[in-house]
Amino acid sequence: MLAEIAAANAAFSVIKTALSNGKELFEVGDEATKYFDNKSVIAKKSNAHGNKNELAAFMELQKLRKQEEWLKEHMIYAGDPGMWDAWLQFQSDCKRNRERQAAIAKRKKLENRKSINTFLKVTGVMIIVIPLIAIIAKLVL
Repeated sequence: MLAEIAAANAAFSVIKTALSNGKELFEVGDEATKYFDNKSVIAKKSNAHGNKNELAAFMELQKLRKQEEWLKEHMIYAGDPGMWDAWLQFQSDCKRNRERQAAIAKRKKLENRKSINTFLKVTGVMIIVIPLIAIIAKLVL
């Protein structure tokens, strides 16, 4: 989780600096994607850990919420009209893309398992059938 926290903080720093210097959000789109993706990973990992590192995860999530609050205020008051709504749409698109990628990976994993299962079944049958054929051939000859 430390790598994701560092990546999210670095991405936010780039976004904040760029927006403060008058750049538009689309100019730092890659960093925004990194920020949002890492924020999502941190949230998932903090929920998955249960009692382990709860305080640290909570504090990091609070920090990320404050960072996002700064983004919201900056986009609403200093950005173009509708920039915050565009940011929310961007986050939604990123989430859908991550879910789509996860579904594709899950489907491929299932297909691989089916292929391996089929291979093992065929190999098992061959291991049984080939010696039987050899035994029958000896009896016939």
